Amino acid sequence: MKAVQIDDYGGVEVLDVREVERPQPGPGQVLVAVRAAGINPSEGTMRAGLVRDLFPLTFPSGQGSDLAGVVEEVGASVQGVTVGDEVIGYTDNRASHAEYVVVEATNLTPKPAAIPWEVAGALFVAGVTGFATVRAVGPSADEAVVIAGAGGGVGVFATQLAVRTGCARDRARRRAPS
Repeated sequence: MKAVQIDDYGGVEVLDVREVERPQPGPGQVLVAVRAAGINPSEGTMRAGLVRDLFPLTFPSGQGSDLAGVVEEVGASVQGVTVGDEVIGYTDNRASHAEYVVVEATNLTPKPAAIPWEVAGALFVAGVTGFATVRAVGPSADEAVVIAGAGGGVGVFATQLAVRTGCARDRARRRAPS
């Protein structure tokens, strides 16, 4: 199988597509045939070595966290995920830029049928982070919500989810001229 890997910190010039062994799922894991994979700005920052004190890489290192694909194999003790399921999710192993990736079953959720693969491959990390942010703040209809970076991936999700709580919609209605 092919996978994107790096042997040292650097820019895009260190990325290399290689033939590697196909991984095998262990207990609690599944093997996903990747149809699409996203990349988050933080992954480029890690690859460049700008945060190596916080997130050191072990070389060779893969690339990517977000993914969408089809479950190929299921490891022991996995429940709720079966071969053939279309899923979105993430891997903590920086390995989603590959033909196959092993993922903890708990890091997957069903792919909505209406979402194209190329969109689904970039949804999970930004979507879950936006959801967690709004959930942590817990805005109510009486509160204003300010989202710095609302144009980025996490901000787009957080803005939409905050509006769904009613806070932004209710404030806009109160200010609308009659």
